[in-house]
Amino acid sequence: MTNTYYEGAVADKSRVGPLSNKPVNIPDVSLTPTPELGPVAYPDARSFRQRFGLLVPATNTTMEHELWSIIFANPGAKGLAGVGLHTSPVLTPRPDVSSAKGIEEYRQQFLNGVESAIKTALLAAPQYMIMGMSLEHIISGIEPIRTTMAQMEKYCSLSWATWHDAAKVALDSYGARRIGLLTPFEQVGNTSAARMFQDLGYEVVASVGFACGNTQHIAHIPDWAKEKAVMEMATANNRLDAIVQCGTNMGMINVTQKLEPLLDIPILGINAVCLWYALRESGFTGPLNGGGRLLREF
Repeated sequence: MTNTYYEGAVADKSRVGPLSNKPVNIPDVSLTPTPELGPVAYPDARSFRQRFGLLVPATNTTMEHELWSIIFANPGAKGLAGVGLHTSPVLTPRPDVSSAKGIEEYRQQFLNGVESAIKTALLAAPQYMIMGMSLEHIISGIEPIRTTMAQMEKYCSLSWATWHDAAKVALDSYGARRIGLLTPFEQVGNTSAARMFQDLGYEVVASVGFACGNTQHIAHIPDWAKEKAVMEMATANNRLDAIVQCGTNMGMINVTQKLEPLLDIPILGINAVCLWYALRESGFTGPLNGGGRLLREF
């Protein structure tokens, strides 16, 4: 694939992703940016092991914070020392997600801003990209989601962690089939999220959507409300194999770490799962703290 925008180092470390079974090309960004000044190759002083590019809607105030919290919870050479994020916002003017019409307008605005955001992210010469948005919120059906993501991937030759790929691998790691779904979406977005998981082969037994009318409001959902929703779904009658949370602006790490030991079923929050997928695909194999059972166990 032609790399239209990436102009960093050309030496790649190619591998096959253990989760995707697809080629993962990791550009060597530790080469000196000024070789004419000398032969010594100096690594990035902070992101010397892996530099991730992260795309999030400009209204998102949560995902980057949660990813950094996992990175900082795992210091040292056996953890995530030397792993860094470069976040690029996707500009969408005042999105309204309270109606089907508003969601469609938001979808168009988001897609129009993606190319520019990718160009910006690539200026930092990342080695791997993370799509920081649950596309099922604005696109209905797994095939349209995959088609939309494939269009985005044409903007650069780097590999991507996406929610639909990461969630499937995470659920399959637990052998989960019956799931509860927690989202910040209104009815249309919640139905679209359920459809994605049904298309992927899972039975959505229960779901709760908080019907946030504005994407900024998503970050304000209190943890007690998320905990209440999780407990309402995790009943003996529902017999859930896992609870899955969509919406990258909706923090879930604190709830996951509090309730997983009590319920004895995995709680898979989108932010932790996407970072887990990106790390495993990039060659980080050790158990990790701060993100729930998935990062420790797989």
